[in-house]
Amino acid sequence: MDPVSEHPHPTPDADTGTDGGSGPRPEPLRFFGTTWVEHDGGYGLRRAAVGAGALVTAAAAALVLRLAYQGLSIAQVGGFVNTIVVVMFAVCSAIAFRKTWEGFSRRPSGAASEDALRSLKAIGFLGSLLAYALRCFTEAPGERLHRAEYEAAQRRFEKRRTTRSGNPAARAPRRGRGSGRR
Repeated sequence: MDPVSEHPHPTPDADTGTDGGSGPRPEPLRFFGTTWVEHDGGYGLRRAAVGAGALVTAAAAALVLRLAYQGLSIAQVGGFVNTIVVVMFAVCSAIAFRKTWEGFSRRPSGAASEDALRSLKAIGFLGSLLAYALRCFTEAPGERLHRAEYEAAQRRFEKRRTTRSGNPAARAPRRGRGSGRR
């Protein structure tokens, strides 16, 4: 089964765990599933493979961009167009790198701003690939954000569970009421 589809509702605030127990469930990460929680299930190997894959893909993408640039040179479109194309890809890649890197540490502020940047990130795909590869050197991309959310959800769950008054077994016996003494 695909690691992403193992949990139909992978929100950290869910009340049932992955093993049928109670508690929040970790949100699966792309390519890592929930192995980021305990760093098990080949987590280190996956991180190395994803980082290497992103670097290989970035190298292939750079080669394709180089071939496209040579095509512009062969077409003799002029120095101005060549410069604009290079600057456009450089700026878009820098912005895509920054937005991708920020996305690993915080949730997007709004769907409208992410939709507006989608085409820019598509043009600057090289920057996104490099950000993904660099993040794999330290952690799974997005792990720090997901871990903070998961641990906060666990703390909220524990607080709710320990302060819950609906569990009669957790209550201390009452004295004075109902014991027949007056």
